[in-house]
Parts: sequence; structure tokens; C-alpha cells
Amino acid sequence: MKPRRSFEEGHRRKFLIVVDESQEVESALYYAASRVQRSTGLLVMLYVIEPTELQHWAGVHQVQLDEETVKAKALFRLFRRKLSLAGFEDVECEDVVREGRSAEEINRLIAEDEDIAILVLGAAIDAKGPGPLVASLATGRAAGGFAVPVTVVPGQLSLAEIKALA
Repeated sequence: MKPRRSFEEGHRRKFLIVVDESQEVESALYYAASRVQRSTGLLVMLYVIEPTELQHWAGVHQVQLDEETVKAKALFRLFRRKLSLAGFEDVECEDVVREGRSAEEINRLIAEDEDIAILVLGAAIDAKGPGPLVASLATGRAAGGFAVPVTVVPGQLSLAEIKALA
């Protein structure tokens, strides 16, 4: 792993969130945006296109990639609007779309970008558990393998509570 350089001259502290259609993303989004505002950093939104079982058909694979990329861009726009409506219009964002397994792509991006200082995840609101991404990252092969701290934000917190904590 490369050393973190987010506080060196010419670098900026980056907060990484993983974007998908789950409810818990918003908690992570608002928390990371609050931290960015307080530290003059940057928010990195990562969308991971998970491989399907039809990978051996090139045409089908390309269609899936195109559709997922369009979906990712729509989610990035949606979350930027939500940030603006929540008072985070000055938060600078970087969009990243990757293809692969979530844990591997998160680790790969952190390894490549020395300015990523914190991974922020949102916990699910329901009582079934912390959410699929948090559960897979906490218990899978990736558990404990990140080069940066992982912050898990409770999903039931209000925007005001998140801003007060960040």
C-alpha cells in the first residue's frame, strides 16, 4: 500500500463513499459531505459494476456495462442534487466507475489514490443487519485489509444529527 498523502502540499483529503441504490448511501453521503466541508477535502463517489454470469458473451457484457454506466452517472447526478438541497453545494465531488467485485475495487481505488483518507459507509436502517456492503466488507476477505479507516454511519440518523456528529 502506498502511504497516505492527503495532508501533504498539493494533495487533498478525500472521503470515499460507495454509491448504489440502497437507502443507507444517503447517511454516508451526508456524513462524508459534512466532513469534507469541515476539512476542505473532496468527496469521491465510487460506483462498482458487479460482474454477471453472462460475461462470456461479449455483446451482452458490453450492453450491461453501458447500462450500468448510464445508471452510475444518473446516481451521481441525483446525489449531487441531494447534496445541494441539503446545503452542501460547495462540496467538490469526483465520480469513479469501476467494474469488478466491490471489495476488490474499493481496495484497488484506495491503493491507487494516495489522497483517499477515509472510507465512509452507511448502515442499513432495518433490523436485518448492517446492510450487504457493510456486512461483506466487515466479514469477508476484505475485513481489516483497508489502508484507511472505515467509518460506518447509522442509517437512521437525521441530516441534522449527521451534521452535528461530523
